[in-house]
Amino acid sequence: MRANQAAYPVATMCRLLGVSTSGFYAWRDRAPSARAQADTQLLVQIRQIHERSRETYGRPRVHAELTEQGVRVSPKRVSRLMRAAGLQGVSRRKGIYTTVRDANARPAPDLVQRCFAAERPDQLWVADITYVPTWAGFLYLAVVIDAFSRRVVGWSMATTLATQLVLDALNMALVTRRPRGVM
Repeated sequence: MRANQAAYPVATMCRLLGVSTSGFYAWRDRAPSARAQADTQLLVQIRQIHERSRETYGRPRVHAELTEQGVRVSPKRVSRLMRAAGLQGVSRRKGIYTTVRDANARPAPDLVQRCFAAERPDQLWVADITYVPTWAGFLYLAVVIDAFSRRVVGWSMATTLATQLVLDALNMALVTRRPRGVM
């Protein structure tokens, strides 16, 4: 309402919003609550810590610094205040891309029409690839699942994301299940 006072009468805005005009003026002239004042003070400390870290510290490190200074505050409160102030830490972790889509390539056809239910075993297999972060790097995992039983029928792991990873998982599924009409 304060932002629109110049364009609209306060009484009209109060009536439309269902608040009393005296309540609006009392709210406008009231001092900030103790919590809002404490948040303002805490935000000053958070900004100092963030600036001293060359704007690299995120919520966990800012919270640790506050705790070291003897300030008792919850991590969620620090997170809320940092988010409201637009403060963010820097993440040094690289994102991993498992799929590099070719803009000119035609997408694969949806042969099952998004229906992943099967009436009998080995009627429909679904597959997926994921990665598992480890201390030594990423480990890639390809899995083939029978849609009927939801059991893993083939899997393969490798340190590189290559076509052979998926082929090994599919070959394991073919060897263990021996579906009719395939071999």
